[in-house]
Amino acid sequence: MFTALLRAARPPSPLAGRLARQSLLFALGDGTFLAGSAAFFTIIVGLKPVEVGLGLTIAGIAAFLSALPMGKLVDRFGPRRMWALSAFGQAATFAVWPFVESFAGYVAMAVAMEVVGALGGAAHGAYTIDVLPPAERVRSRAYMYSALNAGFTVGALFGAIALAFESDVLLHGLPWFTAAVFLVNAFNIARLPNASHDDRTPEERKVKVPGPGPLRNPGWLVTTFLLGTSWTNQVLLHMVIPLWVLTETDAPRELIALLLGTNTVMCIFLPMLAARGVADLPTALRAMRVSSTFFVLSCLITMATHETAGWLTIVLIWLGHVTLTGAELKLSAASWTFEAELMDPRQRGSYQGAAEFTGTLGRVWAPALYTFLAITWSSLGWLVIAGIIVLATVALHPATALARRFLEQHVPPDVLADARAGAPSAEESLEVGPPSLIDPDTPVMGRPQA
Repeated sequence: MFTALLRAARPPSPLAGRLARQSLLFALGDGTFLAGSAAFFTIIVGLKPVEVGLGLTIAGIAAFLSALPMGKLVDRFGPRRMWALSAFGQAATFAVWPFVESFAGYVAMAVAMEVVGALGGAAHGAYTIDVLPPAERVRSRAYMYSALNAGFTVGALFGAIALAFESDVLLHGLPWFTAAVFLVNAFNIARLPNASHDDRTPEERKVKVPGPGPLRNPGWLVTTFLLGTSWTNQVLLHMVIPLWVLTETDAPRELIALLLGTNTVMCIFLPMLAARGVADLPTALRAMRVSSTFFVLSCLITMATHETAGWLTIVLIWLGHVTLTGAELKLSAASWTFEAELMDPRQRGSYQGAAEFTGTLGRVWAPALYTFLAITWSSLGWLVIAGIIVLATVALHPATALARRFLEQHVPPDVLADARAGAPSAEESLEVGPPSLIDPDTPVMGRPQA
């Protein structure tokens, strides 16, 4: 048992270990600021809560609109170069936060940070697929997933400590701490090995990337839209179930903290296990079916707590949260495989940008709709929510097939071979892989980049 745990703590490869350290640094800095951001913006900057929300909405729209052009920049100038540039830019924007004193300045900075983050998100995704060997991609991404969420957990603890002292000095220091961590992160990224798209000469960068872009690939657009819909499990996790506990059950409100803690622990220690066996499109689709099953079970279990009382309610709510986290973990593993299998290897930045665009459309509606369905329609609402995910999972099968056929028609066979996720070797399949976790939609400023 102890030997298995030690093996699980090792990265799949030295490069995966370096990328995991980057994920840890990013999440440590971002998580620290996120934990104290509400207090920072209201106390230090002097904003009203409604102004904070409005600014985040404007910044989110800017990130949404910039996703596609940022992806094109990644394809032209190389993913590692653009990723490092984004990390330096994020460090600079965090360093400026303590000097912002108005709503207009806050909006400008929030927009700048989200646009720079959109560049980093597209570059990170393109780089990891470009540079990792096909047989290691899913396991390495799962390992990075664990590191990312471990970093967010530690960062949230740092932010909570700063809030506990109720010190304006510590609040002022939060963005500077994050800026320092991001600066170290940027230097780490700059020292990573080049991906294949980073080695092109200036003359080669001027040549238009061959082949049609992602916006002409309907299978990819539909697939990423449906994946965005599948990721609405995070809306249940962080919003709907906590509201359900508070308003529709007799469970103590302290249970919410236990639920979030359970999700964090599972997501740090189980993703590598959840990713085992996910190696190509058929196995990724199977993982999606498992994820959908977990999601439906969570809805049914949580729905039942409307009629239960006492300890039975507590146990069922907790079990519903566990199954929902299982849906998240299997979805993560499948998503990484879809990225590797269904993107044109020559245009991974553009495909990442398109995925961010359509994925946002696939999930942006969920907070309002899911809350209405669960709280207003009760049992029927939970069944409708479960049905939405089942339909999305069913629709993924023809969508991914369409996306794959598009690539086979427009990408040379030798180039397309690099788009395969790759199956693990026999030796790798016997190992107990390291654990992992992630929340793909950080709710405030900053984007997970792993």
